[in-house]
Amino acid sequence: MFQDEIVWKKVFFFIYLHYGAAYGLYYFINNMIAWQTLLWTYFIILISTQGTGAGAHRLWAHRTYKAKLPLRILLTIYQTATLQKGIYDWCRDHRVHHKYSDTDCDPHNASRGFFYSHMGWLMLKKRDSVISKGRSLDLSDLEADPVVIAAHLWGNKPYNKNIKPTENLVVSYMTNGEGFHNYHHNFPWDYKAAELGSYYGNWSTAFIDFMAKIGWAHDLKTTSLKIIERRAQRVGDGSWRGAKESLWGWGDKDMDKDEMNMAEIRHSISARG
Repeated sequence: MFQDEIVWKKVFFFIYLHYGAAYGLYYFINNMIAWQTLLWTYFIILISTQGTGAGAHRLWAHRTYKAKLPLRILLTIYQTATLQKGIYDWCRDHRVHHKYSDTDCDPHNASRGFFYSHMGWLMLKKRDSVISKGRSLDLSDLEADPVVIAAHLWGNKPYNKNIKPTENLVVSYMTNGEGFHNYHHNFPWDYKAAELGSYYGNWSTAFIDFMAKIGWAHDLKTTSLKIIERRAQRVGDGSWRGAKESLWGWGDKDMDKDEMNMAEIRHSISARG
């Protein structure tokens, strides 16, 4: 039986972060903050969520689209502002999360409760099972790139009622589109990370689309309505095939070949030439 080991320096770091947040909130409530500071805070929040959402998550972890060097550098800078892990480590852990979701091999297993899946896992020494699964994944695409969880608990499950991840619009607004988790865990290769046809609560998709318009992003992979309907009907009929369909993203060896062939790829460079 694995005994969790607390990493105290990380605990103190999180205490410091939350103390600073409470201190800032006090100044905000008492109108003691200059408007320039508020504007700068909003700017940092905006670019950091894009660094994680459009960068570490959708570009590198799931390969839902491709990016040219200027965009990769920009997203790396944005990701740095999050004070999260480096891109390589972030993507490795996230792919393990998708392959072994809600098991003891999941780095932030939602079955262990909200606090653990939200931040508690970051304050503990990583389990041997998580480390082992991380080493077993093919990360050559990340190694070749020189630049390089509340949604599990509350919300509805329109695409698959048999898994824990949910759709949570509040989380989406807070993270620029990372709250459509039920959809994302069913179609992790979709660059939109949601079925929505608009940018409603999903500004990371708008950011990626804009970069595609100016030629910095291309080969944007998305899911056709036919695939979405087929998956929803299958699960609704009780014929969901279960854990063997868990994927880390585009290129996973377990990905359904028919779904890969039926996926739409937007702004493809090969299609232009």
